[in-house]
Amino acid sequence: MSHQYRKNPEAVAQLTAEQYRVTQENGTESRFKNEFWHHKEPGLYVDVVSGEPLFASVDKYDSLSGWPSFTAPAEPGNVVENSDTSHGMIRTEVRSKHGDSHLGHVFDDGPAADGGLRYCINSAALRFVPLDDLEREGYGEYRRLFDNADEGA
Repeated sequence: MSHQYRKNPEAVAQLTAEQYRVTQENGTESRFKNEFWHHKEPGLYVDVVSGEPLFASVDKYDSLSGWPSFTAPAEPGNVVENSDTSHGMIRTEVRSKHGDSHLGHVFDDGPAADGGLRYCINSAALRFVPLDDLEREGYGEYRRLFDNADEGA
């Protein structure tokens, strides 16, 4: 099933001021004062502009950073990494491929057992699709990510 995810003016026009600042102006939201840093519900996190799937709750962990943190993208092809030398640091910025939204940064201080990466993502760049709504919202193919997670529940 092929989806056409893209950045469109209507979606950008509907962003809140904070969502616009983060996704379009490479902003960073306040730590511990954002929607998903402590969010534990199962589901898929998609780009707030394009709707493209980015991260899944099964890869989310509490990094104590104050931002949502993931060990890997749910759809690696939708996550683009760029060198970021702003603010006197050398970091790796993470953007969505189709929406070209600034998502956050990736660091190499994540859990070693899960590959060692920490995708530190701004909540304002994400829209959460609960597990029970995946089919209805057109993300049914991603339900497979949660099949193994259900076994331990």
